[in-house]
Amino acid sequence: LTNGGRMRLGVEVGGTFTDLVAIGEDGITVTKVPSVPLQPDEGAFNALIQSQIPIPSIEELSHGSTVATNAVLERKGFPTAFVTTRGFRDILRLQRHGRSRIYDLEYVKPEPVVARAACYEVSERILADGSIQSRLDTDQVRQELVPELHSGGYQAVAICLLNAYVNPVHEEALAELLAAELPNLRVSLSSRVSREFREFERASTTALSAYVQPVVERYIDRFVKRLESEGFTGRFSVMQSNGGRLPAEAMQSSAVTALLSGPAAGVIGATRQLGRSGYQNLITFDMGGTSTDVCMVTEGKAQLTQEYSIDGLPIRIPLIDIHTIGAGGGSVIWVDDGGMLRIGPQSSGADPGPACYGRGGQLPTLTDAHLIRNTVRPEAFLGGRMEIFSDRSRAALQPVAERLGMSLEDAADSAIQLANANVVRAIQLISTERGFDPRDYVLVPFGGAGPLHAASVASDLGVSQVVVPPSAGVISAFGLIASDFTQFSSLTRRVMVDEQAPKLLRETYAAMQNEALAKFQILKLKGDPVFDFVADMRFVGQAFEVPVSFDVGSLETLTQADIQERFNEEHHKVFFFGGASSKPVELVSFRLGMTLPLDQLPILSEDRPGKSNDREIELYINRGWQKGRLAGQASLAAGAPLAGPALLEDPTSTLFLPQGWEAVRDEHHNTIMTRI
Repeated sequence: LTNGGRMRLGVEVGGTFTDLVAIGEDGITVTKVPSVPLQPDEGAFNALIQSQIPIPSIEELSHGSTVATNAVLERKGFPTAFVTTRGFRDILRLQRHGRSRIYDLEYVKPEPVVARAACYEVSERILADGSIQSRLDTDQVRQELVPELHSGGYQAVAICLLNAYVNPVHEEALAELLAAELPNLRVSLSSRVSREFREFERASTTALSAYVQPVVERYIDRFVKRLESEGFTGRFSVMQSNGGRLPAEAMQSSAVTALLSGPAAGVIGATRQLGRSGYQNLITFDMGGTSTDVCMVTEGKAQLTQEYSIDGLPIRIPLIDIHTIGAGGGSVIWVDDGGMLRIGPQSSGADPGPACYGRGGQLPTLTDAHLIRNTVRPEAFLGGRMEIFSDRSRAALQPVAERLGMSLEDAADSAIQLANANVVRAIQLISTERGFDPRDYVLVPFGGAGPLHAASVASDLGVSQVVVPPSAGVISAFGLIASDFTQFSSLTRRVMVDEQAPKLLRETYAAMQNEALAKFQILKLKGDPVFDFVADMRFVGQAFEVPVSFDVGSLETLTQADIQERFNEEHHKVFFFGGASSKPVELVSFRLGMTLPLDQLPILSEDRPGKSNDREIELYINRGWQKGRLAGQASLAAGAPLAGPALLEDPTSTLFLPQGWEAVRDEHHNTIMTRI
């Protein structure tokens, strides 16, 4: 139990479980409790209560939640309006011509979060060069727009005017006018949320930001008030999807960055923990109760992307490039109309949960399959703190087994192998299909179910080494307190790469840097920040860009040839041509990341002595029962290998070590699994 001073605590609300990690002067506390889907903050406070940590002793609390994501997926945001330039009212509905399912004859475009009746127009026009053709008609705004917004009962409004990314003067004026007329209306401006070209993507991002803004604000306000009522006086920060966190008050203007924050925290936690053992190239594999998230980490840095969508709606903000599939411990096992076995994407979630939870769930899940195979033991679930009913697992899976003409154990084994195949395919999408060889990386499983599947997934990928961090089931919560304070800003400014380009690059960087520093000062963040500067570039005539990173320390000596060479290198990596092309190139957009590194990285460890091999156990693997060893993962002696088959347990997850693999603990408490 940790209750000393200088306590740093992370609490992450997942779809099935809520995880807590606290690190202080007296040691480490790890807690895992079921989530409360209808009231996520209740799950967080349940974790605090079970941990028995005195809230006044917490110096810093970092939080990650699925609140923003769920608001979009479940369409449970607050009434939101959309305002754009006259003639562009339908931009959210017209979208793009592309189809995500090209052979679906009944394909329907994703439904925007703002209804068409809630889309309004104002008279103004700014041209592509930033010049003003028609000034904002303020009389029309007061006489027409304000009454419409007032009578509509909207709590948020997204403003996305044409070409505002070049000149935001009309957006700023409109926001000021609405603040005076409708002071309770939350306003999101495209020039603040995503100051980039491409109208639909910018409009979609701004609409999503406005839609989740009241949800995130109320959630954070409720969370903070309860903390303060129980004596909390520390700093409260919220995780972002870009892998950094910000003080909670900053989320009042950037709620969209809270989308997908939980998976991002897991990537950061795994990267920081394995970095202590010298691992820099990782494939993170986060398998929880609801879904599986995979990500590539190269040279110690998670890959960022600007191209992402949630529920089919694009988001144009920098976020960690994570690929998600519906495969988790709660994923439902079913048989389709053609008689084929399937896993997910439907999930039993936390309520009612898998059949074995005994909370009313009737459908078989991956967790139930593991119980039938004995790769998860009822008495060890959540460290023995949660009662599990194996008989209900068997009853739930029996109809599936009968329909497939299999024994119960074979049906469970087949379901797990199918889940492994789905994960392998997900990893191939982010590795081999993007020019990365997974054999050059180590697989890093975490989440409650990740270590159970890791060895099989690695074998199918040809990966020879798996590294499991300590307390793998709560790595996302650890990532919350192991992440830096980070903020990104973006700007579109199209210019040719010529002799003036280096000067413009330096001027743009200086302007964006000053703006970022001013924001950090407002948030009272002190220290020496680190900057990342990226330019999106392309050959003239191309439709999409390639991100090119520039060393901020060498901008002063940057030449036109340097810019051209950096672009050619990155373009060749992606498209395998253009490495020595003389075609004209243009700079399109710029992105600045400002990071305030932690003064001291928290150390995650497990140091509970015990026997390496506790006893023998029967496991159903590859269509038959095998004898294996049962051991406590934390009790493995550093440097003393254990050969599979074996089951290694800790209070947050279970690690399965197949035959042909061996596991050893290193001095940083990571468990290294190697094919022999």
